[in-house]
Amino acid sequence: MHQVSDYRDHQDFGPIIADRTWNAWWKDAGLYLSDVTHHLTEMVDGRSLPTALVAHDESGYLGSAFLIDCDLEERQQYKPWVAAVWVEETKRKRGVGKSLVEEAAKAAAELGYRVSYICCHKELEAFYTAFGWSVLERDVGPLSVLSFEF
Repeated sequence: MHQVSDYRDHQDFGPIIADRTWNAWWKDAGLYLSDVTHHLTEMVDGRSLPTALVAHDESGYLGSAFLIDCDLEERQQYKPWVAAVWVEETKRKRGVGKSLVEEAAKAAAELGYRVSYICCHKELEAFYTAFGWSVLERDVGPLSVLSFEF
């Protein structure tokens, strides 16, 4: 059984979160691992956003997700965004991703936000709609991503 915790309480997972986030999204965008590491320091500085969640069990790190101001430059009017959802490949299809996304949306609600947003590539649409996210727009931006609201 896994649990999802506030990253502030599990900063020892910082290096692995930075590695996974950088390799999945930031590396090909021309950013550096140190940029992700710096972003993680912002998640523990006392502000409500950005923040991060980490999924873990007795074996260690399972995955993570961020809750940030904006994850889609073309839609800055929406706030907050669940972003950088990552689950270790060997731990997928066990409810970890769902738990991370649900806890991030719950954290947004606790901060007073009525709606949370997320964007993804088309192949992940069924994952998010399966547990209540609604497609807000299709083919947004140069990556033709979907945006969702919950």
